[in-house]
Amino acid sequence: MANLTLKQLRYTDALARHGHFGRAAEACAISQPALSVQIKELEESLGLALFERGPREVRLTAFGEEFLARARDILQGTDELLDLARASKDRLAGRLRIGIIPTIAPYLLPQLIGRLNQSHAGRDLHVRETLTPRLLRDLSEGRIDTAIVALPVSEPAFTEVPLAEESFVLVRPAQDAAKPVPSGEDLRRMRLLLLEEGHCFRDQALAFCNTPQSLPKDGLEGSSLSTLVQMVGAGIGVTLIPDMAVKVETRSANVAVARFPDPQPRRTLGMIWRRASPLAPQLRQIAEVVRAALHDTQAA
Repeated sequence: MANLTLKQLRYTDALARHGHFGRAAEACAISQPALSVQIKELEESLGLALFERGPREVRLTAFGEEFLARARDILQGTDELLDLARASKDRLAGRLRIGIIPTIAPYLLPQLIGRLNQSHAGRDLHVRETLTPRLLRDLSEGRIDTAIVALPVSEPAFTEVPLAEESFVLVRPAQDAAKPVPSGEDLRRMRLLLLEEGHCFRDQALAFCNTPQSLPKDGLEGSSLSTLVQMVGAGIGVTLIPDMAVKVETRSANVAVARFPDPQPRRTLGMIWRRASPLAPQLRQIAEVVRAALHDTQAA
């Protein structure tokens, strides 16, 4: 059997994640024919097919699933060797891969990138914005170094570092500004607009209202906080948004913002990384930069 290469393993991982040769090739920054050749050569070396090729998608075979699980362990171990080399330096240099959830990213990143440019000039910053479940998977599989999320994530394999607390506010149509602020129980009887399933902010809003995860039939969902606020401005319902989003999301909408009485609905913001990561000391330094950027964002 011919030797397997890390390149082949990475291409296999990319094809499994994207389920499409073209998208996998784009993610790997190579041509589609080149990726196809590498996958085919790997399968020929193994004597078994890793993928089932369909007209519109590609799926792992049963053997492919078992193979990929072990291949990802190898890829993660290889990445950790590279991390070990980076960690041996006095400061975090080179590539830094940060994941961040969508209800934080647009409001924090301007401050955070500015501070990182000052404190870690010359680093190669990669930012991935996506939902918490995908960030946890990417972190576990070594595709990112750290993630900025709402805590807790309650994953024993990850270190969690709380960095800031943030309140939620009520956004309602401007004509309702003088009305009393509803309680969480009152919100259950109103048309509450929420983010789509998969957003942790959705779950936190439902928890405040003591509402089950399944919404009533007239509940409406949006893909972003901006969409929700604009829907409120159109008179469709009310919504909750995090404090840091108020300035950006309400400036062009005909809405009123109200704060709940104590105890206010809140979330804890923080950073997570793999407990086994050799970069842990450096990531704690980055966490302090994130803490300062969160402070600046909340004070703005």
